Amino acid sequence: MPEHTATSRLRLSGLCFLLQILNILLFAVFARYSPESSPSHCPPQLDCSQRNQDSGFQQPRFWDVHIQVLLSFGLLVAFLGRYGPGSAAISILIVAFAIQWAVLLQGFFYFFLNGKIYVGAQSMVSADFCTAAVLISTGAVLGRVNPVQMLLLALLEVTVCTLNEYILLSLMGVRDSGRSLTVHTFGAYFGLMVSRVLYQPHKDKRKREEQQDMGHQSDVFAVVGTIYLWIFWPSFTSATTVLDNAENWAALNTYFSLVASTIATFILSPVLYEESTPRMVQIQDATLAGMAVMGMAGEMLVTPFGALIAGFLAGLISPLGFRFFTPMLRSRLKIQDTCGVHNIHGLPGILGALLGTLLTLLATADTYSDRLELVFPLMAQGSRTITDQALIQLSALPLTLLLAALGGCLTGAVLKTKVLRSPPDAQYLENTVLWEVAEERCDPRAGGKELGISTLV
Repeated sequence: MPEHTATSRLRLSGLCFLLQILNILLFAVFARYSPESSPSHCPPQLDCSQRNQDSGFQQPRFWDVHIQVLLSFGLLVAFLGRYGPGSAAISILIVAFAIQWAVLLQGFFYFFLNGKIYVGAQSMVSADFCTAAVLISTGAVLGRVNPVQMLLLALLEVTVCTLNEYILLSLMGVRDSGRSLTVHTFGAYFGLMVSRVLYQPHKDKRKREEQQDMGHQSDVFAVVGTIYLWIFWPSFTSATTVLDNAENWAALNTYFSLVASTIATFILSPVLYEESTPRMVQIQDATLAGMAVMGMAGEMLVTPFGALIAGFLAGLISPLGFRFFTPMLRSRLKIQDTCGVHNIHGLPGILGALLGTLLTLLATADTYSDRLELVFPLMAQGSRTITDQALIQLSALPLTLLLAALGGCLTGAVLKTKVLRSPPDAQYLENTVLWEVAEERCDPRAGGKELGISTLV
């Protein structure tokens, strides 16, 4: 086994070196900073109208979104006692690589002019969105893939995610400012399909035990993660809205949604589980679900009571999903969803897409006034009817699911190749390549304490 561990260390080190050298070379050839300090200096060939390349406006958003991706998502996977410290470490590794790769790939689609990619604050925001989708996907396969496989997953998913975003947002004209579809739904079902391809029945029982392995330290991680979600997620949802007045809608709708989803968890969790109040992890899940449902609809005219209703429904979906859908995924579909991304990202993302479609049908000049041109510019110009836009919004959902499923299956097949897999063993040493933290964990069946290993993934 020591020989295997040494080989895994060198394999990860070598892959990181190759990918970083590749990124450096591509940045040297193609990437340049964009003259975005003034909107008037933006080259007309670039998609600046949609991307709103104004650094004074975008940089604060970039900071909020980047903090959200780095801290909140890192803490979201840290609630699992067995995977806590290592999960945070692998999240940072994924963020460090995926942002570079996403800036390059998205640059070729959105910011490419005269053979150069123009990098600005908004291109970094878009890269963070794509990175968030990758982090969501890793929650479905946590503990069953090694660090090398994680990096390759990020490499392939960023590619498919960028393609999906370009088709939906640019070619089809779908409105999804907070990324219900392109981040939450895509990331969840991409990860679930990877998990399905990598299904390992001999690890299923252990994974179920580890999902319930929570203690005081895990609750502390959940508390911190939830606080960061409440502070920064409204900026995440409104980061790509057009101009300030649409941003206000998105932020307020998100806040109303998350408070309702949190209350819903306090209503349903005591009914489903033998607990007087929900665990902090369940509150964290409800917070995510309430925000995911506002991804597409946030910048639309939801109204406060509409956002409360949507958030309340999303808050009900999360505990119901963990109680009923997760066992069904595991037993019938052979999908091992370690962090429950189906319940906190996938289903709320689908609900958000359906809500966005409904609100599109209600979008008229009377209800939106001058904001119609900001949210639905093609409808305001008369080049697209309300029905056409609603059908496009609705068709984006099955298209996203299709691309996520195909991309996830392809990625899973690549990760399953013999050269990338680690030999099976009882202690999961393929996941302790870089990081080992001893922890005492109580085994209620044995009545004693067991020495556990905190893994990297």
